[in-house]
Amino acid sequence: MSKLKETILNPILKGNPITVLVLGICSSLAVTVELKGALVMSLSVIVVTGISSLICSLLRNTIPNRVRIIVQLVVVAMMVILVDQVLKAFEATYAIDKQLSVYIGLIITNCIVMGRIEAFALGNKPIPSLLDGLANGVGYGLILLIVAFFRELLGSGTLFGIPVLTQFGYTGNGLVILPPMALIILGCVIWVHRSIDKDLQEK
Repeated sequence: MSKLKETILNPILKGNPITVLVLGICSSLAVTVELKGALVMSLSVIVVTGISSLICSLLRNTIPNRVRIIVQLVVVAMMVILVDQVLKAFEATYAIDKQLSVYIGLIITNCIVMGRIEAFALGNKPIPSLLDGLANGVGYGLILLIVAFFRELLGSGTLFGIPVLTQFGYTGNGLVILPPMALIILGCVIWVHRSIDKDLQEK
């Protein structure tokens, strides 16, 4: 039970894939202009990482070692296509899917997805693999939402498109919407996370 708890909590806290392992940086900079896009991207990665890890774990004893990467890519690609089609099927998410453009498709090459399959799913049972995949997706999504929160709030004065600061005459800061500022905000998040983690370890 304690091992399962560690599997779930570690990717969200101490072993976060973005702040600790520095994976998935490209998408975290590209899709965090608005919270809506960041939320959809986060949920997409959670689903793809979790289900892909589960499937690869179920197949782990039948996959020849020499073709395991190809099998992993096929499984992840299948999940990404399904997620993309689901997003296109609903009017509420269609516009966001168009906004995210190629980044949904690029989940196929996301280091977090492939890394968890290779490092965990191929050597563990299905349920722990599913939980590990979901937890890593949640850890990734959490950082995306934090970065998107500050970028949308300070850049546009809104949250989920709802006026917040603009009601008080705030006109928005175009610099915050630009990719360089996303990198700066992400760097601050990594710095805060690692500082907190260091303090907890010292205690």
